[in-house]
Amino acid sequence: MKTGTKREIILSIVVTLLIISGFFYPVRAAEQKSIILATTTSAQDSGLLDALLPVFEKKTGYFVKTIAVGSGQAMAMGQKGEADVMLVHSPAAEKKLVEEGYGVNRRLVMHNDFIIVGPPGDPAKIKGIKSTPEAFKKIASADKLFLSRGDNSGTHAKEKDVWKAAGINPEKEKWYQQTGLGMGQTLNVAAEKKGYTLTDRGTYLALQKNLGLSILAEGDAILLNIYHVIEVNPAKWPKVNAAGGKAFADFMVARETQEVIKTFGTDKFGSPLFFPDAGKKVEDMGK
Repeated sequence: MKTGTKREIILSIVVTLLIISGFFYPVRAAEQKSIILATTTSAQDSGLLDALLPVFEKKTGYFVKTIAVGSGQAMAMGQKGEADVMLVHSPAAEKKLVEEGYGVNRRLVMHNDFIIVGPPGDPAKIKGIKSTPEAFKKIASADKLFLSRGDNSGTHAKEKDVWKAAGINPEKEKWYQQTGLGMGQTLNVAAEKKGYTLTDRGTYLALQKNLGLSILAEGDAILLNIYHVIEVNPAKWPKVNAAGGKAFADFMVARETQEVIKTFGTDKFGSPLFFPDAGKKVEDMGK
């Protein structure tokens, strides 16, 4: 046997023994300590995740890679096994995702609400209108610019629900423009173009200082904005970090986290940006 061949065989045996003995376990463990969170932009833009993730990472040792997109895109990632856990706010689409077996353990986390914002001069004269569909009708009849996210997000889904309730299809109207962007960016476009838009309250409050947009319609029951955490189903995607996804989901509904959510934003805005709902029923939201 040649010397080179003998060395190669010995090296192969040594590597095999090291693998069997668990020598490479730390590498695998490090990989398992990283999780991918697919989440709505509002959770990111509001600053809530900036407050929560360091606590979660310190407590559990997991590193969270956050992908902030619309709820629709976040759930598409979960459906493809490209995330370990999702934090989203599009209830009808969430239910379908779970029913189709892509998500498991869907749990209530929190809520806030949607509002209509626009230029302080309010050219469509919607300020004070309690019915959101009626406010949308006035914007449409006045041919005033409305900026839609147009990104299949939870906010976009809610907006489409309101247009449907108003009996209006705005898709081909000149006054209706879709940005294809997240909430923070869409708010910036609305500010720049002096248009109206539908936004979650948390993102608006976090960014309002630099926007020059006013809250013009709020308080309608149709505007409730509910967030759930959903784990990606490991039965569909065995390679997902199921333990990490569950750890994050458990963290979001834990009492300590819910207490942070309860007061988040109060110091800056005088009121919280979200309201904790873990353990509640949907019909009790907002009570």
